[in-house]
Amino acid sequence: MAVAGDKLPQGRYGRSADERADRTLRSVGAVLGAGMLAVVGWFGYDYVAGTEISAEVIKFDVTEGADEVQVHLEVRKDEQATGSCTLRALAEDGGEVGRLDVRIGHAGESRLDEVVTIRTTRQATAAELMGCGAA
Repeated sequence: MAVAGDKLPQGRYGRSADERADRTLRSVGAVLGAGMLAVVGWFGYDYVAGTEISAEVIKFDVTEGADEVQVHLEVRKDEQATGSCTLRALAEDGGEVGRLDVRIGHAGESRLDEVVTIRTTRQATAAELMGCGAA
């Protein structure tokens, strides 16, 4: 027989209101965390895969004593994308001796191979792609 001052054993008669509230908060937090992770993942994918034009220098040819560099550029893009790529020629000391913006405007093609000539102010030893951007 229970006396008015006696307490019931803990955990024997179901969960308390605090335990139910904690479980609900954890569930809501997990759902919101998963949603936030999905949003961050989407923006990351869009940033990386959303690039419309990308390119790379396949090779370059510097003629001894000449004031130019021949650059073989391979471009990959969405078929309807247009834009430009910037190339530069470098001297032996690392200084820039020439720069060229190559327009990429061939609609309907997703891959282009072009050989372009960069005029230089003095003997170049290297050529590099600075970057590409969509118009």
